[in-house]
Amino acid sequence: MRKYIAEFIGTFFLVLTVGCTVLPAAAGVIAPLAIGASLMVMVYATGHVSGGHVNPAVTLAVFIRGRCDAKDVLPYWIAQVLAGLAAAFTASWLTGVHGAPMTISNTPAAFAAEFLFTFALATVVLNSATAKGTAGNSFYGLAIGMTVMVGAFAVGGISGGAFNPAVAVGIAKMNLVSVGQIWIHIVADLAGGLVAGLVFRFLNPDDK
Repeated sequence: MRKYIAEFIGTFFLVLTVGCTVLPAAAGVIAPLAIGASLMVMVYATGHVSGGHVNPAVTLAVFIRGRCDAKDVLPYWIAQVLAGLAAAFTASWLTGVHGAPMTISNTPAAFAAEFLFTFALATVVLNSATAKGTAGNSFYGLAIGMTVMVGAFAVGGISGGAFNPAVAVGIAKMNLVSVGQIWIHIVADLAGGLVAGLVFRFLNPDDK
């Protein structure tokens, strides 16, 4: 139960940061910087308890890699998605703003953007936080947070820059993306996590 609570807390503050920076339309670079920093600190805060996934796609990647028990996958996903919804309600209440959904006009491009940067995020997690070669390092949280920041800057205008199904559910609840289009994020993000796990196993066959 401690692991699931940790995942809820970490995901909650990540999605809350998304809402409280994006809903008021924070100018310039503020939102991607804040979101990346939020993920970084939550990964550091929860990593020693749950692994600091705060993302169903990352949980899937870590499971495929062999560092998450099958019995924990569904509870992690439930905790993460519930946290995303709770954070969405909280952010809307705190800001008093009702979002306007972005228009995703190029579905293949948005799908590719979400897949690529979720793959990048999961790859960074696996190699910085679970690999034998980087065991015990102190930079894993920074690397993970910076990956999301880079993705938000690079393709946020194309797909919304979720890279996380729990974030996708949260931003849909905040009306920042259309409910009818969150399948793009959920499917692409889970696919990115799945492929990252498989690639890690191929590149690191002796890292069990």
